Amino acid sequence: MTSSHLQISIILPTYNESQNIVSILKLIRQNIPKDIHTETIVVDDNSPDGTGRIVDDYIQNLKKIAENTIDVIHRKAKDGLSSAILKGIQNAKGDTIIVMDSDFSHPPQIIPKLIDALKQYQCDLVVASRYITGGNIQGWTAKRKLMSKVATMVAKKGLGVKIKDPMSGFFAFKKNIIKGLNFDALGYKLLLEILVKTKDIDVKEIPYTFENRKFGSSKLNSSIIIGYFKSVWKLYKNGKMKTSDERRKSVRFLSKAARFFTVGATGVGVNYIVSTLFTSGVTELWYIHANIFGIIASISTNFLLNKVWTFEDTDFSKRKILSQYGKFSLFSSLGALVQISMMFWLVESYNVEQPPALLLAIGTAAFSNFLLNKKLTFKEKLWN
Repeated sequence: MTSSHLQISIILPTYNESQNIVSILKLIRQNIPKDIHTETIVVDDNSPDGTGRIVDDYIQNLKKIAENTIDVIHRKAKDGLSSAILKGIQNAKGDTIIVMDSDFSHPPQIIPKLIDALKQYQCDLVVASRYITGGNIQGWTAKRKLMSKVATMVAKKGLGVKIKDPMSGFFAFKKNIIKGLNFDALGYKLLLEILVKTKDIDVKEIPYTFENRKFGSSKLNSSIIIGYFKSVWKLYKNGKMKTSDERRKSVRFLSKAARFFTVGATGVGVNYIVSTLFTSGVTELWYIHANIFGIIASISTNFLLNKVWTFEDTDFSKRKILSQYGKFSLFSSLGALVQISMMFWLVESYNVEQPPALLLAIGTAAFSNFLLNKKLTFKEKLWN
């Protein structure tokens, strides 16, 4: 590299991308404007298919081109996408960082547009967006699109993110905007963490078409999905609230929701124990009849625990108890109907596998059940 000032660092995290890596590196070089000094940093998580070694060989055989270099960072283990990107940023020498995938889902032809947008709008961060006018997704199943939409909605509603595509993995930003920030690097979307933790930055979106990978396998699995929700929860807890009163309201709301779901979990245990006692105990009822008693028992214990612990209601007059118990039982039955209907819809309409469909259905039913009981059974404001 010459002594000229390095302007842009392109970060490419990789894991088992042996079929794509050399082609993507060549295409990146072809699309970098001639007057811009760049480096491309491959961060490889000890890929079993030898991706890191392939990059080493490519660098050795590459004729050095002035102002454009390729480096590779070999990590000893698969420690996650966000932490790989952070590792690349820590080693980057450029003033501007571009983050992208190495599987051709992020077309290198968009790199000049990201650079131009930073200059044209004089902004801090530019996101290549699938969800603004002109953006598109090719090659995804209906299931994958649904999962992306849900994750985007969670980010926007739960964390107050304003842009259309906070789940994008293709973006460019001025390195100085993250100076002094501490990153958790949980999950697989570092952009989301940047959007939440930076203050008063100017963000623009430009459209692009996401193309599903042609070679290799997708990295999306259940552990990544769980990691995403963990990262959202952590960002929410430590995120930016408008006022201290807003923070207190949100904490109270989430605290009660957590208690409600905990009580629901104990209800499963009560249901199982009572049903088992009536089938294999002294009565030996038919299992359907026994399960009815189990459901009644779990609804009753759930009601009492929620009244006393979750909603801290101390009015135990007979009329109040009967009224609340009737509403609680009704909403519990509606929740069961919502759960069954949603699971059927996800499996039959979107071909979602049964385990994740069941989790989504249970979560939706439980949350709607919580809101209905909070507002109508125990007469509390929803956001409190």
